[in-house]
Amino acid sequence: MKKIALLTSGGDSPGMNAAIRAIVKTCLYYNIIPIGIRHGYKGMVQADMFEMKYSDVDNIIHTGGTILGSSRCLEFKNKETRCIAIKNLLDNCVDGLVVIGGDGTFTGASILASEMGIPVIGLPGTIDNDIYGTDHTIGYDTALNTVIEAIDKIRDTASSHHRIFFIEVMGRHAGFIALNAAVASGAESVLIPEEIPDLNQLVLQIQNQNKGKRSSIIIVAEGEQEGGSIELINKVSPMLEGYDLRPTVLGHIQRGGSPSAFDRILATRMGSFAVDLLLDGQNGLMIGSEGDKLITTSLETAVKLHNTPDLDRLKLLKKMLTRH
Repeated sequence: MKKIALLTSGGDSPGMNAAIRAIVKTCLYYNIIPIGIRHGYKGMVQADMFEMKYSDVDNIIHTGGTILGSSRCLEFKNKETRCIAIKNLLDNCVDGLVVIGGDGTFTGASILASEMGIPVIGLPGTIDNDIYGTDHTIGYDTALNTVIEAIDKIRDTASSHHRIFFIEVMGRHAGFIALNAAVASGAESVLIPEEIPDLNQLVLQIQNQNKGKRSSIIIVAEGEQEGGSIELINKVSPMLEGYDLRPTVLGHIQRGGSPSAFDRILATRMGSFAVDLLLDGQNGLMIGSEGDKLITTSLETAVKLHNTPDLDRLKLLKKMLTRH
């Protein structure tokens, strides 16, 4: 194996640069030429590739985002488009491919692994932590800590002004960030996509919790079934007259920032392991974590199945809110 290409695709996540760095440096360690593909699958179609050097990845382990850039390439669903991408890889004498991203990225990678003669390895890079086959995705830990820090600051003003904040966090299809942020921040309630909400119960809970209490924090996953924080307030405000309800959407602040030590270590281990797997002749695998171990799952399985949060933590949250 003389050349290994790598790309980042879909939404960026903190730690992607650490993974890129690990892949490039491990390639150089084995005297393999690393080929960077700019802007995900779109760059593969447009042959936007370049040979990466040590200097390209020096001093990037602490930076957020992705130096390779990212994009969503809907036309990659067409076989004709993929044929162009595969030809570009072959023209550049690429012997292996590493893709970093989430569900959409792995869908494309899984198809590529079956359509071309070039082996593919995937790294789970998404803040949602919803990829099957891993305890942690690259970027999830950082995003969770960013959310908790923001909630802590919002609670200061909530307490000062007797307000109830509905804080919307990312998680269109999975409630990992919302649920764990609620536990870690001491939030009074949480709404996630995995649970059908009872708005009447939520109203009663807010009323009971605010007897003599100055404020409340309600965490809302963006994919929650009643809508986001603004829609939720519109629905419950008629039942909560006299309460000062305020929405806050944290938005893309959750994606950015310097990755945590956990994400830097995880991304570095996964990136280096990806090169080792390619050298071992492996194909169509995603690298995941199980405890402190690195494991592999087929890309096809990672795409078909979906990771869900531990709903027992809803019971834990309820215990923390019991008032006497």
